[in-house]
Amino acid sequence: MKKTFLIAALLGTSAIAFGALSTDAAARPMTETDLVMMKRLSAVAASPDGMMVAYQLRETDLEANKGKTDLYMLKLGTTGTQPVMFASKPDKNEHDPAFAPDGKSIFYISNESGSDQIWRYDIASATTTQASNFKTDVSGFKISPDGLKFAIWGDIARDCMEFGCAKDGDTSKPGPGTGREYDQLMTRHWDQWETPGNYSRVFTVVLRADGKLGTLGTAMDGDLVGDAPSKPFGGGDEISWSADSSAVLFALRHADANEAKSTNLDIYRSALQNPTPVNLSADNAGMDTTPAASPDGKWLAWTSMARATYEADRLVIKLMDLKSGKITALTDTWDRSIASLAWAANSKSLLVTAQDVLETPLYRVDLKGKVTRLTERGSIAEAVPLKNGGVVYAINSINGPSDLFHMDTKGKTTQLTNVNADTMAMLDPVNYQKFDFTGANGDQVYGQIVKPQGATGKLPVLLLVHGGPQGTFNNSWSYRWNPAVMASQGYAVVSIDFHGSTGYGQKFTDSIHKNWGGWPLEDLQKGMEAVGKIDAQLDTNNACALGGSYGGYMMNWISGNWPDRFKCLVNHAGIFDLRAMAYETEELWFDQWDNGGPWTTRSDAEKWNPVNHVAKWKTPTLVIHGERDYRIPYSQSLAAFTALQQQGVESKLLVFPDENHWVLKPKNSIQWHQTVFDWVGKHLKAK
Repeated sequence: MKKTFLIAALLGTSAIAFGALSTDAAARPMTETDLVMMKRLSAVAASPDGMMVAYQLRETDLEANKGKTDLYMLKLGTTGTQPVMFASKPDKNEHDPAFAPDGKSIFYISNESGSDQIWRYDIASATTTQASNFKTDVSGFKISPDGLKFAIWGDIARDCMEFGCAKDGDTSKPGPGTGREYDQLMTRHWDQWETPGNYSRVFTVVLRADGKLGTLGTAMDGDLVGDAPSKPFGGGDEISWSADSSAVLFALRHADANEAKSTNLDIYRSALQNPTPVNLSADNAGMDTTPAASPDGKWLAWTSMARATYEADRLVIKLMDLKSGKITALTDTWDRSIASLAWAANSKSLLVTAQDVLETPLYRVDLKGKVTRLTERGSIAEAVPLKNGGVVYAINSINGPSDLFHMDTKGKTTQLTNVNADTMAMLDPVNYQKFDFTGANGDQVYGQIVKPQGATGKLPVLLLVHGGPQGTFNNSWSYRWNPAVMASQGYAVVSIDFHGSTGYGQKFTDSIHKNWGGWPLEDLQKGMEAVGKIDAQLDTNNACALGGSYGGYMMNWISGNWPDRFKCLVNHAGIFDLRAMAYETEELWFDQWDNGGPWTTRSDAEKWNPVNHVAKWKTPTLVIHGERDYRIPYSQSLAAFTALQQQGVESKLLVFPDENHWVLKPKNSIQWHQTVFDWVGKHLKAK
């Protein structure tokens, strides 16, 4: 039996408001500039006594074309308490706050001195002092439980035995010219060329009695060659201390000949007295990451994938009894993939997040594997356990960016911040509708409809196709593919979690394997038919389709295999030729898992290749790409644009020389949105 769920924007029926509902008759639709200028809350930390939180807030300097971060703190338990800014310098960035274990100070990273160093804020005196002065930038840090030591990390030459050396360690430059030499993959990753000889490395330093850090540091990686945290997206959740402050635990990605083909990371323990790393996950060939020692010192938890060549395999919680060494797959019977984990203060459970049917809730998992859901709607961005058993978390939804909430031990929820209240109050809200239908293979498939609240008459439709392909356009806020800002232009925005999407169990995610153009296209076709019946306001015959990454691939695939369906397409960083992609991408694991191994060994290698269907292309298409995209090289979009032009199809190419797989710079984001809105507006006419 099919179900349809309607959730009005900013509903009062939810315990969480996700922002401020506009009641002003003069409110207006959201623009791309509104989206870019919204404040972004992240990096939440809690004091040891659980009575105070700190966080960073990013604001956009549009003229400078960049963001600026400042730090705030907020007292809990007092009604009406307002956040207080405690670290902010003009034209500087302060970020990643962490309370000292004694609760008297907050350490953070700032570039006030000209490089990224660790600074200390004394809460009692409200004064700041520089705590580190290393020869290189500090990428991140973790304070030991006893408060006497810091684990720090940054890009350091492999042969450097202190935190920073005079030489950079780059082994790719053997000659007098500008040429770089490589003798193994991977040569580049995400948006940067690799620098062999330099790696992200973890060191420990002592905190002196004067509140300053030692200057040298001790390397924790021994003879290991690789990145800890991993690149490009690894961070502090891959580094932790043992409960007794005697050792550092870290996840490391090996820089070897297999790096481009494997997603394997391992968990290492390195003792301060003898920093020789011990591999705690050597028996698992897949990814092991996010190590976290329980506060009582009895357990070590981390997340783990079983398959070494698959970036979208299910992450389960591994639990090690530190006394016996026994390892248990704690969530092996729960068919959801763990996104984050943190120990409760009493060490009796873990707070975790995991995608589930278009939402990313917060859960509690006890030491027997029992799972209890704590939140319903929205996407949990961060969750920080408190000493008394409560939790502070950041949550967002399609209706608004992240804000902080407090949940007490009885489940009562209180909103702590509303950082975009003034902006949201000026904007017209949108309606959000979750729907489901019978898709390919007779399976239940879910999707979302977002449209302007109070809109009358027929609405033209924008179909958004997510990337990954193992991903989701779920009930969350985005600064890149945001359905609310698109709906605000007068469209009904539809997204469909086709076969291969996440949040529906691993079998559903795996189903896109060697099936890129099959079931996902069928789901999109059946979904477009379903939404027209679910909501008669949607003019599904007056529609454009848009997608990035795999979604861009699908635009190219639709061009040749569903050519009469849409009035226009927007293809951002889409794969045009799977053969070229197999040899040009840097992350071979991504391409080879999904499509059946190296190009030379694939059966039916050309089956789902868009380049083979160019002769049928006729839909007007906007093609967009960033030149620094190494996951899907921008030559794929140049080829697609060439094909469109040679076919005589109305087309436009937008290239960003300073962007990667995503568009991140504020002015570029505005240009992206304006170009997209102009394109779809040209081809879709409201009735």
